[in-house]
Amino acid sequence: MATMADVARSAGVSVATVSHVLNDTRPVLPHTRQAVLDAIDRLGYTPNTLARSLVTSRTRSIGLAVSAITNPYFTEILQGVEAGALEHGYSLLIADPHDDPEHERKVVQLLHERRVDGMIVAPSAHPGELVAYLGRHEVPAVFLDRLVDTPADGTPRYDQVCAESAEPTARLVGHLAELGHRRIALVAGLPGYSTTRERIAGYRSGLAASGLPHDERLVVHGDSESSGAERATEELLSLAAPPTALVTANNAMTIGTLRALRARGLSVPGDIALCCFDDFAWADLFSPRLTAIAQPSKEIGAQAVRVLLERLAAPDRPARTMRLPCTFVHRTSCGCPEEPPAQARPEHPELPAKSEQPKKPESSRKEPSRDRRRR
Repeated sequence: MATMADVARSAGVSVATVSHVLNDTRPVLPHTRQAVLDAIDRLGYTPNTLARSLVTSRTRSIGLAVSAITNPYFTEILQGVEAGALEHGYSLLIADPHDDPEHERKVVQLLHERRVDGMIVAPSAHPGELVAYLGRHEVPAVFLDRLVDTPADGTPRYDQVCAESAEPTARLVGHLAELGHRRIALVAGLPGYSTTRERIAGYRSGLAASGLPHDERLVVHGDSESSGAERATEELLSLAAPPTALVTANNAMTIGTLRALRARGLSVPGDIALCCFDDFAWADLFSPRLTAIAQPSKEIGAQAVRVLLERLAAPDRPARTMRLPCTFVHRTSCGCPEEPPAQARPEHPELPAKSEQPKKPESSRKEPSRDRRRR
């Protein structure tokens, strides 16, 4: 097996120069760097990452703690994290906290004991133990998707990367209101998540902007999962004055809501309109096709890696919260007609201003049935 000394002899440089090329610890002239890289390729040299970590106190590895990695949204985030880590020469250690605070703290401790250089974590609804552990051990960390650090002065203690939540939800509500709906319900996520709080706030903002009253009975929690959304939707449909339109706050809950509607024999959008937060690969294959808010999931993952590496390079810099914009994907589950191919929007257009959102023509708009128009 080739050694670093063999690479140095083959390239005609010192062992120290080879080390600087491998570890990027000092600038090396381009032609010298290329000579070293050619020698590495020629000899098939593989760096001893364990030995290197003992010298540099860095393992060039990142810990990722994300629950529900089978969820398409988090799968795409994982792809973004993996691509970003690979681009910068880092390996990835993955753990699933199962959205359980105690298990979350344990898996983060296990990642820490494996000497990862830093962590990217999608926190649970009650991340107190997680935050305490990271702070006690001064672990460089980035919170992903869900915020846990939102002080009143706007200066977070930890880096955080997520998508916008409130404004996109308000846009969905506003779109449904423009189509004539007056009883619009929200199937919200698990209480305690920042995404749940923000999407409820966006829902209320959308109602207010449309001149509609807020009815507490029209906000139910599906706990961010399919079965919970199925129960929550059934609760909405059992109201004396049920909603004529629904907004679901994530992709898993959209599936549960559709199950509940099918069990009732209700069609979308004929009997009830539907818009959802989270676009996913097969949303365009449903009948009707799902009108949705698409989050930049891969970019969220890649951006989290960049922020973490910046933290490792400058540990004392102020923490920041980064919010990425979403896109409005207009299809037909909201009750709008299918657009002609020549006028079709791009698959993921930029989220339009409220005035730019498509409005169903008055002549073809389906009015909610009389028994559902009561407030």
